[in-house]
Amino acid sequence: MSPTSAATQFRTTVPNDLEPFWMPFTSNRAFKARPRMISRAKDMYYYTPEGKQVLDACAGLWCTNAGHNRDSIVAAIQAQAAELDFSPSFQYGHPKSFELAARIAALAPGDLDHVFFCNSGSEATDTALKIALAYWNVKGEGQRTRLIGRERGYHGVGFGGISVGGMVNNRKFFGGLLTGVDHLPHTYNRAEQAFTKGEPEWGAHLADDLENLVTLHSASNIAAVIVEPMAGSTGVLPAPKGYLKRLRQICDKHNILLIFDEVITGFGRLGHAFAAERYGVIPDMICFAKGVTSGSVPMGGVIARKGIYDAFMKGPDYMVELFHGYTYSAHPLACAAGLAALDLYRDEDLFARANKLEAKWADAAMSLKGLPNVLDIRQVGLTAAVDLASKPDAVGRRGFDAMEKGFHEQGIMVRTAGDTLAVTPPLTVTEAQIGEIFDKLASLIRQVA
Repeated sequence: MSPTSAATQFRTTVPNDLEPFWMPFTSNRAFKARPRMISRAKDMYYYTPEGKQVLDACAGLWCTNAGHNRDSIVAAIQAQAAELDFSPSFQYGHPKSFELAARIAALAPGDLDHVFFCNSGSEATDTALKIALAYWNVKGEGQRTRLIGRERGYHGVGFGGISVGGMVNNRKFFGGLLTGVDHLPHTYNRAEQAFTKGEPEWGAHLADDLENLVTLHSASNIAAVIVEPMAGSTGVLPAPKGYLKRLRQICDKHNILLIFDEVITGFGRLGHAFAAERYGVIPDMICFAKGVTSGSVPMGGVIARKGIYDAFMKGPDYMVELFHGYTYSAHPLACAAGLAALDLYRDEDLFARANKLEAKWADAAMSLKGLPNVLDIRQVGLTAAVDLASKPDAVGRRGFDAMEKGFHEQGIMVRTAGDTLAVTPPLTVTEAQIGEIFDKLASLIRQVA
């Protein structure tokens, strides 16, 4: 390559050229026609390049649990970048990775005490599925390869996570995916559960469908069941009362591993460090991401029970026990951010704060009942979703219009899943901001009627 062509290759791009970025999970043409640009953030707010303030009712993507650009997290990242930018986690380590693992394990219930780090929720769920398959291999039951997810579940965008997931649009473009996968029925029934605060009374019996899959395939062939304690991306579907305990009982009965995907519910969203604590259920693995660093640096992971980890610790001690990992597992900047985020959660008692605010949050959410086209409202922890009736000729249009008008006209960020509006603020939200969120949401619902 000549010097001229090299210079051309690294030429300065046009600042306002939006076309090269193929945006994820985005209506690219609509966005690029009327961009919703963000240039900075602080605490509960985003700011546009023009300086307009936008109330973040979504905690980014369910992740900035301690709010945006917290000074202590920023300082920790800066200091770590100046001290150690990268260190491999294959056959080497750095102190903060072990410190963070120990602190996460201390937050987890029961004997969930070993942490495997990765970089995202998608990688966390794929990691948990791979650990489950490898676990049965090292236990001498390698025929246990069947994985069971749930309809309307979301477990990221890796091939494993999509396969056990149950959101149609996430699956239909990508062929057969993994074989040997089944799905439990989803837990939502509007006729039985509409306008429920917290966990619905109806639906625990749906866990019994796992017995049908055991009858069909034999427990001896099933490796693991993976569920979200609250299905978030599909529109906030809280687990019915008793549902997760019944799943645990059936898994124990048939010696099947139970995995909780807590990528959204982990780190305070439901008023506890993990939803497993709220529901009094100890799964065999917990997947986490998002809130572990309050969204500041990508990080995810899996917390495994002691017995799972111990099963791999056989054979010569110089041999690799689990052939899995990522270049950026336990990245030093992510570990520094995670430790600083955990300090904030502890020092500001944010998990308990979320728990105390839940009743006011739930009342505010239910105040939208009766507005035009509102079919249902669901709430659990500091999370809520509003189902709007779809336009007969344009499914998803009301949801999209509400999101766009919210940003440009009302100064609020909301999430959409079709015609469902979801709000999931940072745990630092004030009572006044709760009122503001639902006042703005009410205005948007009227606007798109």
